[in-house]
Amino acid sequence: MAIEKVAVIGAGVMGAAIAAHVANAGYQAVLLDIVPEGSDNRNVLAEGAVAKMLKTKPAPFMHKRNAKLVATGNLEDNLDMVADCDWICEAIIERTDLKQDLYKKLDTVRKPGSIVTSNTSTIPLKTLMEGMPESLQKDFAITHFFNPPRYMRLFELVKGPMTRDDAIEDLRQFADVALGKEVIDCFDTPGFIGNRIGIYWSFVAIKSAFDLGMTVEEADAVCGKPMGIPSTGIFGLGDLTGIDLGPKVNASMLSELPASDPFCQEYDENHPMVNTIAQMIEEGYTGRKGKGGFYRMNKDGGKKIKEARNLKTGEYAKAAKPQLGSVKAARKGLQALVEFDDVGGKYAWEILSKVISYAANLVGEISDNIIAIDSAMKTGYAWKYGPFEQLDQLGNQYFIDRLAAEGKPVPEFLKKVGDRPLYKEEGTDAFYMTLEGEYAKVPVAEGAWMLADIKRGKEPVMSNKGASIWDLGDGVACLEIHTKMNSIDQDVVTMLQQCAKLDKKGFKALVIGNDADNFSVGANVGVVLFAANAAMWPVIENSISEGQNALMKLKYAPFPVVAAPAGMALGGGCEIVLAADTVQAHAESYMGLVEVGVGVLPGFGGCKELVFRAIQNKKRPGGAMPALATVFENISTAKVATSAAEARDMYIMREGDAVTMNRKRVLADAKAKALSMVDGYQPPEQVEINLPGPTAAAAFDMAVQGFVTMGKATAYDAVVGAEVGRVLSGGDTDITQPITEKKMLQLEQEGFMKLLHNTKTLDRIEHMLTTGKPLRN
Repeated sequence: MAIEKVAVIGAGVMGAAIAAHVANAGYQAVLLDIVPEGSDNRNVLAEGAVAKMLKTKPAPFMHKRNAKLVATGNLEDNLDMVADCDWICEAIIERTDLKQDLYKKLDTVRKPGSIVTSNTSTIPLKTLMEGMPESLQKDFAITHFFNPPRYMRLFELVKGPMTRDDAIEDLRQFADVALGKEVIDCFDTPGFIGNRIGIYWSFVAIKSAFDLGMTVEEADAVCGKPMGIPSTGIFGLGDLTGIDLGPKVNASMLSELPASDPFCQEYDENHPMVNTIAQMIEEGYTGRKGKGGFYRMNKDGGKKIKEARNLKTGEYAKAAKPQLGSVKAARKGLQALVEFDDVGGKYAWEILSKVISYAANLVGEISDNIIAIDSAMKTGYAWKYGPFEQLDQLGNQYFIDRLAAEGKPVPEFLKKVGDRPLYKEEGTDAFYMTLEGEYAKVPVAEGAWMLADIKRGKEPVMSNKGASIWDLGDGVACLEIHTKMNSIDQDVVTMLQQCAKLDKKGFKALVIGNDADNFSVGANVGVVLFAANAAMWPVIENSISEGQNALMKLKYAPFPVVAAPAGMALGGGCEIVLAADTVQAHAESYMGLVEVGVGVLPGFGGCKELVFRAIQNKKRPGGAMPALATVFENISTAKVATSAAEARDMYIMREGDAVTMNRKRVLADAKAKALSMVDGYQPPEQVEINLPGPTAAAAFDMAVQGFVTMGKATAYDAVVGAEVGRVLSGGDTDITQPITEKKMLQLEQEGFMKLLHNTKTLDRIEHMLTTGKPLRN
């Protein structure tokens, strides 16, 4: 039975966000909770949760309109709302008795064959199903989302001894394709995979910092980017998730794990760490949701100052940037980090030696393969590398020898591996180490591949330092940008020009995409600043012309072009998306024309494309001005869509453009879309539009001046905004004169060069390059 409608029971932070993400996928969701005592509104918990999510940042909803897909109610009056649901997900308090009482009630109203699951992260499935009817046990599983459900990709799936295989397959398919999750099959063990290792890791990392006398800043500097951990570090992560959560999950694991487990062996209720955290909770220092945590923001003289807590005294002082040689050494790799003779090197080894050993000893107990464990830590805890990928960086033999030299036990699994890597590549195939100590081919699901799977063991069709063209098969090529942050430079423009000729090499369609975190962050402004400071104005003008011409040739190429953005597609990156015939975007695509942040305007056709789309949009409000006003607001404020769904409101995505929820399926879906367009393909017709000219430009200028007067914009914002308004209005024209794309591109180039001659624009560019933040001059 395909899943078409989902019920979530429990409107807490997690349950409500699960319902929101079901709605993000375009499916109807039912959200129910209890009736609180003394409340006039019996649905207040569920309704209040939806209302709160509409204001929450980061947003659980990909678009506010998705909230309309969530129907709310209560468990006393509206339990029958689950009767037509295909999947009922329980997300209530972690108490077995309450969960089992709920399951009994659900079993009286749910339709035959509907799937019931728990979002529990601590209670084993076998415990939840004790005494439950066989009919329920056949339809029951655990589906553990990670918080926040919209953004964290891990979805742990646990089946019981009686769970139907087809129910598990329905859940796997829905979570993968509809919800965009990395589905990991887990055994029914405490904490499953992510939390079993993650809770141990966080405990060891914090405890070791105390034992080594480190500051929170030092610990986070090491247990952060150098180890492939998010930049929050371990103490910053505690502040983010809530310091009061730690003792709860620790207590849960202690109650579930055998006394011989390293976590139980490491735990000491009298340790300074345990006492410090208890004191912080008592004082209200529970992290970002409280008065602060290991860090806090202190307002001094109107300025926010980040302070860090002294782990010994409990006092706060201005956070300092640690000067650790080990952090610098980490640029050469993990082995250089753990071998560096300072407290950071000792700390890194203390964490890695324990956590990797823990993971190695759990292979076969929590999962039957290392890929699942690595994937769980990457998609559930946002690690760049899983524990076995970290081990490959250290070298397994090095790891074994160092453990042995220190008198520490060597996991049996690692003894089987010996001096071989855990992962390897041969030709076009990738392999991983099995529990038996032999290699097996890494499975690649149909329609869920990355560009790396295509590239392995092959050479590109053509390539330079900035970009490469790869053969995806079936006559479809792929342009991959691979500069730093996928910024656009002359090499990228050159390869864009080559793309327009791919039909001469036998290709019949093109996909533009990559595996990187970001599609493209826009032009390399460092090159622009250098050229401007050297007064190389003809060179800059020529670069703009080449970029415009390359994207125009792509737009009118004799074959379909599909953009496949994921992550950020900003500035010039967004303009590449706008030049494509159609878009197959990852749901978490953040697109926008942000050039005004560095004092210029879009110069590769972004202004032109949005203006043409706005004027030609049949659903636009009456007259040209409302449509142009939307474009002007978006460009002049450097607005960025925070999802592919929001990009539709900004004319970046159009009717016919599509969204893929799973990051691993974006390129496959884009290729399929491109192939579907090949037969009978005709390039778009070149059209002209009519624009109001100076009257509209004056209106835009007045609007910006009003913001300056109110203090919402700076004086130079007005200068840049006026130039944006002039371009969008069509320059010196009137509503009776048709405007061509070529004319709009000419206006863009003129506006770009005019602003680039202004020293305040150069100041903005330099400030962005130096600080990574826009200058409000």
